[in-house]
Amino acid sequence: MKKTILSAGIIAVALGGMIAGTAALAKQHGGMERPSFEQLDTNADGQITQEEMQARGEARFAMADTDSDGKLSAEEMMASRAKAGEDRVKRMIEKRDTDGDGFLSLEEMRPNGDKQKKGKGRGFERMDADKDGAISKEEFDTAMAKHGKRKGKRGDKPEQN
Repeated sequence: MKKTILSAGIIAVALGGMIAGTAALAKQHGGMERPSFEQLDTNADGQITQEEMQARGEARFAMADTDSDGKLSAEEMMASRAKAGEDRVKRMIEKRDTDGDGFLSLEEMRPNGDKQKKGKGRGFERMDADKDGAISKEEFDTAMAKHGKRKGKRGDKPEQN
């Protein structure tokens, strides 16, 4: 039983990191921060049109198309994602490096009290639906199904073993 709880705890910590990472990635697109409404509303008429959204997509494509050939190679796409990852890591270090040493300790990586009060960083507690201090296979599958829905994978079902 202790091994199951420990394993579930490790999984919950990993999932919490994945969920936090996913949220951070959702804030950026191809190395660019998520734009504000005002940035997307390029003609400042108080509405975002399909054309304005299309223009945003085309601008992102152009940024990734470093050789300007109108096509994205695997290398260009990987470089774009690598840049986004580098930017994300830099922001994470800037945000969490409380002692200013340029590194993140385990303590600095843990969710802080303020985040927990706002409902973030509580992945284990959210997954433990019956609040028994352990995550069952059913609770795990339910949490993964919910996570998939948030990522737009509504048709996906948890793996059955």
